Formats: sequence, C-alpha cells, structure tokens
Amino acid sequence: MAPDASSASAGKKLADAKHWQNLGQSSNLLWGECQGSALYQTRVDLATFTIHCSCPSRKQPCKHGLGLLLLAATKPELIPTVEPPEWISSWLARREAASKGKETRKSKASQPGSEPTRAQKINAEKRQAQVQQGLERLDLWLNDLVRNGLSQLETQGEKIWEKQAAQMVDAQAPGIAARLRSMASIPNSGSDWPERLLYRMGQLTLLTQAYKHINELDSALQDDVRQLIGWSLKEEEITARGERVSDDWLVLGHFTELAAHGRSQRTWLLGTGTGRAALVEQFAPNGGHYPQNLPAGACLKAGLIYWPGAAPLRARVEAIHHTYKHRSGQFPGVNTYEKFLAEVSAMLARHPWRERFLCAIHNVIPIYDTQLQQCSIRDQDSYCLPLVQGEHWYLLALSGGHALDFVGEWDGEALRPLGALSNDTYYLL
Repeated sequence: MAPDASSASAGKKLADAKHWQNLGQSSNLLWGECQGSALYQTRVDLATFTIHCSCPSRKQPCKHGLGLLLLAATKPELIPTVEPPEWISSWLARREAASKGKETRKSKASQPGSEPTRAQKINAEKRQAQVQQGLERLDLWLNDLVRNGLSQLETQGEKIWEKQAAQMVDAQAPGIAARLRSMASIPNSGSDWPERLLYRMGQLTLLTQAYKHINELDSALQDDVRQLIGWSLKEEEITARGERVSDDWLVLGHFTELAAHGRSQRTWLLGTGTGRAALVEQFAPNGGHYPQNLPAGACLKAGLIYWPGAAPLRARVEAIHHTYKHRSGQFPGVNTYEKFLAEVSAMLARHPWRERFLCAIHNVIPIYDTQLQQCSIRDQDSYCLPLVQGEHWYLLALSGGHALDFVGEWDGEALRPLGALSNDTYYLL
C-alpha cells in the first residue's frame, strides 16, 4: 500500500506502540493518535483499508496510517477493543449523515415519477445548443487542417491546439477539449506522426458526427457519446442504470498522473471468475485522499457497478466484503496476441473511441532488442508487441529468459506494464 520505499520505511518505524496514544479498534475501525511535530489523529476503515489522517502529507497513504496498520498486523494485542473517543464518534456521525444524504438522492433519482425541473430542462437545452455550435466550428477547423495539409502543424506548436481546446471548454464540451490537448504532442513526435495524427483526427470527426446523429444510435452508445463529449453521469444515475457484477477482483496495479489541482489515478481490476476487466478512475485534490483505497496486488471480494455504455469498462467499487492475498497460480487471460487483438477489435466495433485495453496474457517472454534499444513481449507464437519507452530491467530480471504471465495496458501502439506472475508470485511493475 505504500506509495514509495521511503513511506514504507517510515511506516515501519512508526509500527511501535511508543509512538502512539489512545489506540483502539472496533469491528470495522482502527484508530490512534501519533505524536510527531503535532499530534496527528489517524483512523482506518478496515473494510476498505481507507486511511484518514489529520497530517498534512501529500503522500497517500501517509506514514502514520501505514504505521498503525503494521502495528495492528504485528502486535494486535497492543490495540484494545474500546469505545471510540469523541473525535472518532463525530467523524462517524459526519460520515453517516453524508451516506444518508447520498441514499436520499439515489432514492429520489430512482423513482419512476421523478422528472427534471423546468430550470434543469432550460439549462440542458442551452448547453445542447452551445455544444452543437462548438462542434460545427470544430468540424470546419479540422476540414481546413486536412485541406491545407498537415505539414503546417510542424511549425505552429501547441498553441493552435490549446486555442481550439479553450473554445471547446467554452462550448461546454470538456471531453473534446481533453482530446485536442492530447493530440498537441503528436506533430514532430516521430517519422509516422502524420499517420497517427490523421487517425486521431478521424476518431474525433467520427465522434462529432455521432453526436449530430445521436438520436439514431442505440441507447447504450448514446451514453458513451455523451460522456465522451463531456456530460458526466451523476452517482445516482450510475447506481440506478449501471450493470452490477460481483466477483473476486484482482487489483492489478495503478497508474497515477498529475492533474489540475490534484492527482488522478486509474486502477485496473480483473475478475477471477468472470474474467472481466474493470477500470476504476479516482481523483484526489492536493493534500487529499482518494475516495477508495484499492491495494495493488490484493484480491477483493466485492461488488462493482459499471458505467452504462455499449462496451462497459469503467466501474466503481460499490461494496468490499473481504480483502485477501491472491493465492492462485494464474489469472484469467489469453495465450496469444492474436486472441487479445481479436478481443480489442470486437470492443472497438462496439466502442470505436476506446483508448486503453487490459492485456492479460500467459506464457510470454520479455526480450530486449539491442539494435532498436526497444523492449517487447513475445508470445508463444513468436509474435511481439512493444513496451512503452523506459527502463524495463526489473521485468527482464524476473523472467530471466523464461516464460511468465504478464499484465499491461495497451494503447494501440505499445504495452505499459502493470505486473507479472512468476513462480506463483505477482510482482508489481
């Protein structure tokens, strides 16, 4: 669970009762006060291992939460089962009130007779008109780029893309703005950049045309198109309309990136029974916590809710019943890239704008091409897919030239490693 080696080391040092006071636990909570430069109040939700601490650390989980968990794991007799102190009781009351508020909103949203108010309808119609006008201007701009030739983009830099992205934000289409900003880095990024840029422009045009004809699409694909444009589903809508799947879910790993005013994290899960992939996306403000703590490498007996769509992938964890270490010698997956890419093709046929895919493949060998200075993964048919640029010596060392099971994120061009299973042990990459 530690975000880095220094946090793990600091947490181990705090796994000693001499650093703590007012320790206690109940059936679902663990708490204590740790003396540092100030007295920090630390609590852990034992159902989800979510840590809340009053310290100012930006690392999540912090060293105090890690220390408290390590103390409870190694010396449980030092943490008595007692009545919670006032600061725990007040926190529980606030959490319960927030939970009741959510349930009330969900109940109202799920009632068949609940209709949007007149003000909501007016706002929706106004936004609809703004989006439509913005997409028409975007189509004209894309057509001009193609007519004048992509070579002009070699010298214009990122400002031209940022200008269009800002216009899409003004048109209340933030999803389109994000796509434009991601395309800004493609010009001059390699010898094949015009081909890659034209592909992305084609995807974008397909999205704008799909939105113009949205009433002709299946309802599930309508959900996808609206979300890609920038409409976000409320939690009550996801709860009422999303598909629920219960399974034992392997937490394969996280990718964390800096975002405006905080950090974004995407976590890949894989159901051991259903074989289904799930992508959990979370945001934490600067100095804040992610809503849920999903320990990488663990297995969760849990229920998930998928976002409505033509090929559901994004999900949120609705309830965690148990967290344990995965003991099986294998995870669900395919044996060849031919099967994996066939699955990717089938998913793209249902959702042509998908950019990330979970690749879980058995019996592959990591190799390093000294001439190209490129790492790749070779399957049992001797077909290779490249890894993203970077250092992959740990993966090569785990393999030692022998086959292992590999999990990574495929973006259509390269694999980004998540983890590998070698000698019945799962290693995070």
